[in-house]
This record gives sequence, structure tokens and C-alpha cells, in this order.
Amino acid sequence: MLYRQTSESSEAQHMRYFNQDGDINVNQGGIYYCRGGRGGGSYPVSYTEVSDKVTIQETVSNKAVVTLQPNSPLIYSGETITVRCEIEGGGNTRWEYEWRENNKVSSQKDKEFRISASSSSNVIFMCKGRRDLYSSTEWSKTVTLRRSLNKAKPTLTADRYIIPVGGDVTLTCSVDSSADWKYYWFRRDSGSSALQSITNVKPVNKVSEGGIYQCRAGRGDPEIYTEDSRAVTVWKAVSNKAVVTLQPNWPEIYRGETVTIRCEIQGGGDTKWTYDWRPANLNTSPTLSEHKISSSGGYSCRGLKDPYSFTEWSNVFRLTVSYPPASVLTVSRLWLSPGDSVTLSCEVEHPSAGWRFYWYKTIPKLSDYSSIYELLPGSINGTEQDSYIIHGPTHTAGYKCRAGRGDPVYYTQYSKPGFVWSGDVHSAVTLKVSPDRVQHFIYDSFSLSCEGNFTKWRVRRFPEDRYRSDCYNWRSITGSTCNIKRYQQSDAVYWCESGSGEFSNAVNITIQKADIILVSPVHPVTEGQSVTLGCKLRTGELLSNVFFYQNDKLIQNDTRRELKISAVSKSDEGFYKCKYSGEESAQSWMSVKVSRPENSSSLIRFIVGLVCGVVLIILLILLYRYRRSKDSHSVRPIQSESTNQDSATHHMVNLNETQDPIYNSLLHGDVCVYESIRGSEDHENDSHSVRPIQSESTNQDSATHHMVNLNETQDHIYNSLLHGDTCLYESIKGSEDPN
Repeated sequence: MLYRQTSESSEAQHMRYFNQDGDINVNQGGIYYCRGGRGGGSYPVSYTEVSDKVTIQETVSNKAVVTLQPNSPLIYSGETITVRCEIEGGGNTRWEYEWRENNKVSSQKDKEFRISASSSSNVIFMCKGRRDLYSSTEWSKTVTLRRSLNKAKPTLTADRYIIPVGGDVTLTCSVDSSADWKYYWFRRDSGSSALQSITNVKPVNKVSEGGIYQCRAGRGDPEIYTEDSRAVTVWKAVSNKAVVTLQPNWPEIYRGETVTIRCEIQGGGDTKWTYDWRPANLNTSPTLSEHKISSSGGYSCRGLKDPYSFTEWSNVFRLTVSYPPASVLTVSRLWLSPGDSVTLSCEVEHPSAGWRFYWYKTIPKLSDYSSIYELLPGSINGTEQDSYIIHGPTHTAGYKCRAGRGDPVYYTQYSKPGFVWSGDVHSAVTLKVSPDRVQHFIYDSFSLSCEGNFTKWRVRRFPEDRYRSDCYNWRSITGSTCNIKRYQQSDAVYWCESGSGEFSNAVNITIQKADIILVSPVHPVTEGQSVTLGCKLRTGELLSNVFFYQNDKLIQNDTRRELKISAVSKSDEGFYKCKYSGEESAQSWMSVKVSRPENSSSLIRFIVGLVCGVVLIILLILLYRYRRSKDSHSVRPIQSESTNQDSATHHMVNLNETQDPIYNSLLHGDVCVYESIRGSEDHENDSHSVRPIQSESTNQDSATHHMVNLNETQDHIYNSLLHGDTCLYESIKGSEDPN
């Protein structure tokens, strides 16, 4: 027989009899025990003792669930959360509850209880519902609650940080996965301004104004707030356009050069802009609209209307800084003929804009092997043109150029020297060659010497050789020569430089590897003089049956071994070469110069003196007549000086003019004329020295002087004229121009 109790103190309920096997199925929880018996009928039933009691627990079908309110798996300092055990389908049953915390039986018996973030440890909760002592649900699934002693800090993100023109930026504020938070938004205009509240409790906020944005969240009752989020800066793009410009506008500059880079805002109006630059090292405080730069790189800028409104970045302006450029000088002609003009041209390597050109003449430097550079007239401030004309140079000279631009001026390197050579042996310095010929056999030495009225000289050559000969050293003029040794030989032009800066004629020397050379003079031949050309073998043997050519045209092919020209004319100028037994020499140029009359200057001086004498006699006669017709008259000397910048132009009177102006001048009573005549009467006491009136003519900033030589005649009247008769000249000049 089976018995069931609902508690230890309740009365046992007889359930049923066991079957033959002693088994019975039960579906209720409780305290069960049994006993057996036998007999019956005519015999009395006999019972066993009661069995041990067995407790049976019944698991009901209802499901227990742990919930958190607010529904957040994490709570923060100051927050309290409700933990509840919900029985699904529990109906009106009066349930009792059991709890486990961290897998230990809890003393909690209530359906719900509150817990705070009193520590930073996590708590794992389980619960079940008990309908009676022996009927309960299964244990619920575990729920973990995390606790923090700190306040919550929301995360603020932006989908972008620049508000495009006409657009907006989306900001998102989040704390954790809980949906119970309310969100609060704030904005300020600058880092120091107060926060301005924005009405919006949603986690997403679309903004269309630039500024500094923050958010925070709150939940619960009373509401507990998180910390403020980090600040997010949002900028607003305006429609104005920033442009980088360069002043001067040179996309390429050179090391040591500086240019100004400027940020211009198109349509900026009267707005007071500040500026951002890339690279960032240009962003000084306050940010400026322009900077001086000297480094390669890409530069861009933008304009700030206020701290959070700006233009888009400008296009990148790329500036290249190169190594300092060199100037390249070219000369229009290398060998001078009488009256030739020479054009110097200067070009900057890797040409760019803004250059002015400076022109120099080389002057030998006594202290060492170098030269100093003297600015040519008119180039002290540089020339805009990249060419410079030298009118009628007559002597060998060296020139250099360089270019400059900017303020202060940045200069290129000097060009290599360019030379203009004159073969004229009448220059102040003369170069002599021994042997006196253009062509020389290789490994045959030759000597050079300079002649002139100076104390120091040296020989220069072009192109220069890496083996600098002793001729390059400064030497005394006294009968010294220098030798060009065999290892120093090469085709070159040679000339002399004196210590006082004078240049000699130049000679062209060629070194021949062939076994035959042309013997021709190194200096130009004067018209009317005779000249002899020859041919020479390396063995030194004089040749006969030699063919001679001028400009590749055969001009002599007989038994003579020399070509003799008795009276040279300009038509004989040209290239000559010789040919012997099938061997042909190299060709050399023979220059012919026009003869100059030696006495022409003396003749001119004689004519000028004669004319001046005749004119002065006429003046004396007119003055005598005038004195007789007039007792007295006020006299004022007329003088004129004309200046133009730093130059003085002295005008000399031409005494060959018509006599009428002179006569008119005398009628006006010029005491200057009278004093001139009186001075001529007392010429024995005249202590004035004769000084020619001189001036120098240059391209610019120059003085023009016209020189007159009047000291040829011995007559005292001429001496009077030379010794202070400027008044007389100006008197006559004044009579020609009464105004």
C-alpha cells in the first residue's frame, strides 16, 4: 500500500495498491512511503512495518526567466537595477522563489529585488518558481550583471567632419546596448565659449552648423547621468574658393632665393579671414595670408571665416627649388675686324622668368691667377635685354655675364668667360711667337713673349689646359719669354695680359700630328706689304714643287717652294694650305688688315690750327672797329653747362662757322672777347697749362667728352685761345642762340 504526505506534518493520504510486482507510477511531488500486508477473507490481514519515506520533487512545465530593469547588463556608479524572476504561464498560482547568485543559494525569496553598483564584481543570477514544497520550475538560464564603480561615458562619432556646402553631418551618441538611455546634445562656437543645449533626446543628431559638439546620456528614476562625451569638432565649408598665388610668379626658384606665397579668397568681400596652410609649419599664430618661402614642396591653403567655417583647400601649388643656375655667355664674333660691333648674349640654364642681365669685363688680378670683373656701362642695375652690344672694340678682351632677379637681388653664377680677339699688333701690348707661324708640329716646343710699356705680364690661352704652363705666372717685361712645353700643347688662342689690365693682340696656334705643316704668319698682314708662305716637313727639310691653295682653290703649282705675294690686298685674305708628294697640310687663316695713314692726325691738327688762326685775326679786326664805334657797353659772359645724370657733355665751338654770328656777338659788347685779346697781349705772363677737354662714351650713365688738340701752333694768339677762352667760345655760342 502507498501513502503520500504534502508535508512532514500533514496526514498521509492512501494512494493505491501496488501491483503484483510492487511497482506504482506517481505524477505528483510529495513524501511517499509504503507497507505490505497479507491475509484476508477468513484470515485477518497482517501488515508490515512502514517503509522509509521518500521525497519526490515534481518539475512543472512553467519556465522561469531572470529579467533586469532597466534592461542593461551593465550598471554604473550611482545606479540601481531591479532583478526579477518571471514565471511564464504561471497564472494565479502563488509562487515561491529561489535564487542563486554566482552558483550559490541566495537568501533572496522574493520575486524581485534591487541591486546597486556597490562593487566592481560581476554577478550571475539564476531563479526558479516553487508552487509548493515538492513542485517547482527548472532553474532559469543565467543572467550576468556587470557593475562599474565609474560613471558611464558615451561615445560620440561623426560620419564626416566637414559639412559640405548645402549639406549636413550625422552625429551618433552611444553608451552601451541598452535602449533605456536618453541623450542630451551640446554645441559651442569656440573652445572657450559656453555649451549651448540642443533639444534632442535621440542618439542620432544631424547638424548643419560648424562648432564643437558633445553629448551625454541619462536613465533611471531618479535619472543618473553619464559623463560628457569627448568633443567632436565639425567644420562647415563655405562656397568661397581659395587660390594659392606666387609673387613673383616663378614655379621654379633656386637655392638661396625667396618668393612670397599668398592665399587669395575669391569673392571674400569684407570678411576678415584667417588662413590655414599646408604644410603645417606655415601655420603661425595668427595665421597670415602670405609667407616668404625658399623650400621645395606642395603648398595649399584655405580661408577661415570663423573658427569652424572655412573654404575648401585650394589646389596644391608645387614649387621646385633647384641648384643655383649658371649663366651661359655667347659672343657674336670671336675675331675682330676694324669697325666691328660685338654682341654679347646671356642665357640662364633652365630658363625662367624675371631675370635681368649684368655684363662684365675681365680685369687681370696681380695677386693671383684670377681676374676681377668690372661692370660694363649701363648694366649697374641690369638690363632687361639678354644681349649687350659693344660698339667698335679694337683690342682683345674677356667678358662675363650673370643674371639676377628679386629684391634683394638673387644672382646666378657667373658665366664662363667669353673672349673677343684682335690680331692687331698695334695694340698697347703685343704678343710675339717664336717660331713665327700658326702651325706647329706636335711635341715641338714654341715660345711666347709680350712687349709693351708695362712691368708685369702673363700669357693666357683659350681653352685653358689642365696643365697650367709657367706662362700663366706673372712675369717681368724685361726681355723674358716663356715656353709652351710638349705636354702642354693643344690648339688654342693665346694673348697677353698686362698687370695694368691691358690685352694684347691674339694669335691662333694649331698643333699638327701630320708630317707636313703650312708656314704662315700668326699676325694679320697689312695691305701693300709683302708676305711669304711656305711648306715644312717634320724633318725640317725645305720643300720645292709645292702646291698652294687659297680657299681650296689651287693658286700655284710650279717648282717654287714658297708662295710670295709682293703687295697684299684684301682679296688675298682667306684659308691657305699646301700639298707636297701627296701629303697635304691643314689649312690656316691669313688675315689682311687695311693700312692706316700715319700722318693723318698731324694733318688734321695743322688744318684746325690754321683755321683757328684766320678766324681769330678776323675777330681782332671786328673788335677794333667795334671799340671805335661804342664807348662802353655792359658785358656778361655766357656760359653753358649741360649735365645729364652722372655725365657731363662739353660742347666745343667750331671756329669754322660763318662770320655773321661772330660779328653779332661783338656788336653786343662781350667783355669775354676783349679779355681774350688782352690776355693774348700779355701772353708772356700766362701761367695756364693746356688741358684737353675729355670725356668717355659708354652705353649708359656715361660722359661724352670731345677732345681737341690745339697746341700745335706757336702763335701767341693761339696760346691765348687755349689758355682760358671758354668765355669766347660761349660768347659766340650765345650769339648764335640769343634766346
